[in-house]
Amino acid sequence: MTENVKLSRVEPRLEELSYPISRSDAAAECSDVELQLADGEVNLGDVIADTGSESFGGSGELYEELQNALPMEALGDPRQSDGDA
Repeated sequence: MTENVKLSRVEPRLEELSYPISRSDAAAECSDVELQLADGEVNLGDVIADTGSESFGGSGELYEELQNALPMEALGDPRQSDGDA
């Protein structure tokens, strides 16, 4: 079953993983998560698979890599809130 998660709520989902974790294992663990972005949705596992790090020591590292892997347009207008911060 696919899980839908807003980008603003992805950190708790990443915290559920067991760290340290390899990029491929993190991608597999998140392959059933659709990440809701400002301009559509993407598969979280696919985005993680496209990151530059081979492994992650904690959820903060993974979240930072995730932010870097997403295009700026995916984040929306930084001056506007999506209303559920």
